[in-house]
Amino acid sequence: MITLRQSQERGYADHGWLKSHHSFSFAGYYDPAHMGWGNLRVINEDCIAAGKGFGTHAHHDMEIISYVLSGALAHQDNMGNGTTILPGDVQRMSAGRGIKHSEFNQLSDANTHFFQIWILPSVQDITPGYEQKTFAVQPGLLQLIASPDGSKESITIHADASLYRGFLDGADQVSLELNPKRKMYVHLICGIIHVNELVLHAGDAALLDNESSLNLDHAQNAEVLVFDLAA
Repeated sequence: MITLRQSQERGYADHGWLKSHHSFSFAGYYDPAHMGWGNLRVINEDCIAAGKGFGTHAHHDMEIISYVLSGALAHQDNMGNGTTILPGDVQRMSAGRGIKHSEFNQLSDANTHFFQIWILPSVQDITPGYEQKTFAVQPGLLQLIASPDGSKESITIHADASLYRGFLDGADQVSLELNPKRKMYVHLICGIIHVNELVLHAGDAALLDNESSLNLDHAQNAEVLVFDLAA
């Protein structure tokens, strides 16, 4: 079964300095029909105004991935990490038994556009951890950027999930054999793409359950995130 979730169906919040689309229930947006998909709990598409950001706040028992599309996101935490996340970077925080951090758009003249993703961990109460890597664009394929074992130079997450990204256009075609007992989630960041013949436009998502294959084709300047998830 494959289900389309259109971009305009997402939750939306405008805080002035922050504009955010919520794929799943989050903060003031609550939809009992969209509490997550498998062990994927949050996909927030955030746009932070210049010089603004999230002050110090806490998380626990969550794998948190930040993926910057444009701008620059300054990160500081109570483990001593102070970094800047740029386009092409993928950051992972394992909140474990507790972590405090802040995130700011350090640019004075441009917004920062990024995705924050939360995945439920497979282990609880672990020592908090941090990892950040830069991934070069590899057009025409699905590139593994997060996995439980860090394979193919991906970042390592403490969750039964894998995350791929793809830049596809024109005649590009990508297929994956799937375990029907798992769930897949395809989020289209920009462009147009067909997912098993279902047409997605920017901001749309495809939710796959009990499917044996994933086929991506007929792309038009598409950037896509693909999640392989525990059911």
